[in-house]
Amino acid sequence: MFDIKWIRANAEAFDKALQRRGGAPESANILALDDTRRQTIVALNEAQEKRNASSKLIGQAKAQKDETKAQALMAEVAELKAQVQAGEEEEREQTQALNDLLATLPNILRDDVPDGTDENDNVERSRYGEPTKFSFTPKEHYELGEASGEMDFETASKLAGSRFVVLKGQLARMERALGQFMLDVHTLEHGFTEVIAPLLMRPEALFGTGQLPKFNEDAFETTDGRWLIPTSEVSLTNLVRESIISEEELPLRFTSLSPCFRSEAGSAGRDTRGMLRQHQFNKVEMVAVTTPENSDAEQERMLTCAEAVLKKLKIPFRTMRLCSGDMGSTMARTFDIEAWMPGQDTYREISSVSIAGDWQARRMNARYRTKDGKAEFVHTLNGSGVAVGRALIAVMENYQQEDGSIRVPEVLVPYMGGVETIGGKS
Repeated sequence: MFDIKWIRANAEAFDKALQRRGGAPESANILALDDTRRQTIVALNEAQEKRNASSKLIGQAKAQKDETKAQALMAEVAELKAQVQAGEEEEREQTQALNDLLATLPNILRDDVPDGTDENDNVERSRYGEPTKFSFTPKEHYELGEASGEMDFETASKLAGSRFVVLKGQLARMERALGQFMLDVHTLEHGFTEVIAPLLMRPEALFGTGQLPKFNEDAFETTDGRWLIPTSEVSLTNLVRESIISEEELPLRFTSLSPCFRSEAGSAGRDTRGMLRQHQFNKVEMVAVTTPENSDAEQERMLTCAEAVLKKLKIPFRTMRLCSGDMGSTMARTFDIEAWMPGQDTYREISSVSIAGDWQARRMNARYRTKDGKAEFVHTLNGSGVAVGRALIAVMENYQQEDGSIRVPEVLVPYMGGVETIGGKS
């Protein structure tokens, strides 16, 4: 959502910001709706004032025993009451129309976001490690998993349909180990507070973070009107909804390991093999809530936290600055971390770290009390810390051995009960 006053004062800049995302100018429509709404409010106030004044005159007319005047005034008051009621309904409809338009508009990109059309226009910011080399042709994760019998897509399809997987044995343990390892890193080393929150959320929560109304097809709605979270960004960010936090409490930093549920609408035919694009997957999420002055620095910090996970796992990766055409509409700036996947011979996204500015805060009415007593909107940020399923893929492909076994990364050995190698020929 946006501040109408800001749009009115910066109409040209607002339209240019929308055009950077490939959208049409909207300031004229927004301001026209707001002008009409304002006119209705003025007329309402005038009618209410006139009604109040006439109501007082009724008592005076009756005191003077002027029944004719009193009846005329009562008729006038009744007519004004009807006008007020009709005007209130009109104002509600106009406000709703304005809010409906604002709710569909994307966040304003930061100036340093590169212009571009798609992922081919993203800009590499940094790189860690070199692509893993093998003396044999590396396999993709699903080839390794199916050969070991611990990654079962066929049974998952019988149970739930396509884009699901059943993990068993040591692979299941490794996925669990990755999640626990990431949580420990973020809570013990990076100062995040661990949170376990509901997986089912009211629609207001998804509206607050921007999944609704525009991306309702990407999420799963239950029969009672609640929604399965597509990411725990929804639950963690909404912890501060409809509240005013003291500036001294900021920044707030939350992390959570949770299942995530996505319909993958629009991804037909993409990544149909393996675990890369699933309807259900586990992810460790990071969310930060801070002041506008500190939000840029907080994004850099969160990016470092996500990169630290892959460095500890010794997974080669590159960090990309996303261009305007590849950005999620709810965010103002996004960095993607892409892990090297030897079986695919390419880098694939494993984490995104984004800043929303006050865009989500306005939708949630999340504010903080400044030291001088003003209530201002907070800035929110989120990032994968990282996607557990994709981290499992990266470990499997980068740590595979010629016999199909997988070495366990050193940092995961304690979480695996001392096991150093899994899978391989029986």
